[in-house]
Amino acid sequence: MKHFSHSLELFKKMCALGVPVDKFTMSISIKCCCQLYRTNDAFALLGFCFRRSIVPDVFIVNALLDGLVHEDRILEAEIFFKKLIKQKLCEPNVVTYSTMIKGLCKIGNNIIAIQLLRLMVERGCKPDVVTYNTIIDSLCKDQMIDDAFKLFKEMVFQKRISPDVITYSCLIDGLCKLDRLEEASKMLKEMLDGGISPDVQTFNILVDAFCKEGKVDEAEDVINIMFERGIVPDIVTYNSLIDGYCLGGEMSKAKMIFDSMVFRGLVPDVVTYNSLLNGYCNSLKIDEAMDLFNEITRKGLKHDVVTYNTMIQGLFQVGRCGDARKLFDEMHGKGQMPDQLTYGIILEGLCNNHQIEEALFLFHLLGDSKLNTDIVVYNILIDGASKCGKLDIAKALFHDLSVKCIKPSARTFTVMISGFCGEGLVIDAKQLFLKMEESGCSPNNVTYNVLLQGYLRNKYFDDVEMLLHDMDGRGYFLDVSTMSLLIDSIAAGSVDTTMFKLIRKLVPKELIASL
Repeated sequence: MKHFSHSLELFKKMCALGVPVDKFTMSISIKCCCQLYRTNDAFALLGFCFRRSIVPDVFIVNALLDGLVHEDRILEAEIFFKKLIKQKLCEPNVVTYSTMIKGLCKIGNNIIAIQLLRLMVERGCKPDVVTYNTIIDSLCKDQMIDDAFKLFKEMVFQKRISPDVITYSCLIDGLCKLDRLEEASKMLKEMLDGGISPDVQTFNILVDAFCKEGKVDEAEDVINIMFERGIVPDIVTYNSLIDGYCLGGEMSKAKMIFDSMVFRGLVPDVVTYNSLLNGYCNSLKIDEAMDLFNEITRKGLKHDVVTYNTMIQGLFQVGRCGDARKLFDEMHGKGQMPDQLTYGIILEGLCNNHQIEEALFLFHLLGDSKLNTDIVVYNILIDGASKCGKLDIAKALFHDLSVKCIKPSARTFTVMISGFCGEGLVIDAKQLFLKMEESGCSPNNVTYNVLLQGYLRNKYFDDVEMLLHDMDGRGYFLDVSTMSLLIDSIAAGSVDTTMFKLIRKLVPKELIASL
């Protein structure tokens, strides 16, 4: 019944009354301490065992080891485990080894975990499906899927251990995280053909992966298989499907799934509402989003940081800056502390709505917080200042980076180069472009296109050919806007027609196919 505290109270009464205790009593009491994150007390009870001449058995040892792992005290667990082996306190069984392997996997030490698996076999202890599942799951979480499959084959074909639903779920999840959805679907089929019944969690892994990739039809197919096998989708299934339709902008279908979910007696949670809210905001249906935002509180749920961030961003997207700021203030009043993303949304929203002075006021108001040393935040402000025609502010912010010893990113340089080009300061843009390489930050494809557009718009044709050759050497390509400007310049006779061959090499294949 998991009433661990009551069990320990009963144990104390036994000791107070002088009722004899044996190793089974001690095993239960030690396990209760460990489940309550009181492993130190559990080790004190081990001392009690020795004083009462109760020889600890493997069950007591396993409880203590599990307690240390439970509390993430993996190094202590490893020392304790080695002591067991060296001093021969008791012979470890499959649970002992599996617990230690779980601890090693918990800290991502897969290599030592596999070595322990080998030692286990050498010492004549046969691993079970739990042992293998623990390592397979850890390998999948660390995206070492090929190693996971190697261990899976060893388990099935060499050790003749039958995989279970957890084994397949781990592998399917690993494949999904690497976007290998076709292979994940095949694993589900293999599982079904092998007579292993997937549970709702297995199906949810695939449904969520398909929805995140925008393949909602495939996700629906998976749900149909669930129904065929008599497995009822849970709230996680519906949330994934709603999120998938919202990401695709299909709000009517998302709402239909929401209504179906409610009809089946499932109570929507804040995750459900956040998905719908995000969908409405992305579709710029702000009135519907606000209605939903208010409905969340009517249903007795609390807005979380994600809810506020989504709604604030949506309001900024349609230019309702005042409402966005009110919501930001309300957030504080309701005890929801804004996170780094919240401030990023506020600053970007203000900048996009040409309120750069207000954005800077908020930025300086934050003082010495992490945001004042975050290059992403600086990029937002520099970009906003440039787009508002406040190049002096952008330059001052850029200079501020060196004062604070913050390294500019490729985006920082690109935004500044774009700002210089926008003001016709092509020489300054070129100098900054050259400074990028010197500072150890290589210009990317976007940087080249921005500078090239600056050259063409400002009729600075001298370095165009050299820049195109440089792009070719780096394997970069021209975007649609740059291509259009180049064609116009060639037609006007500003750029030599002999560059056609070079330009063609820099056009992406998919763009050529569409022409």
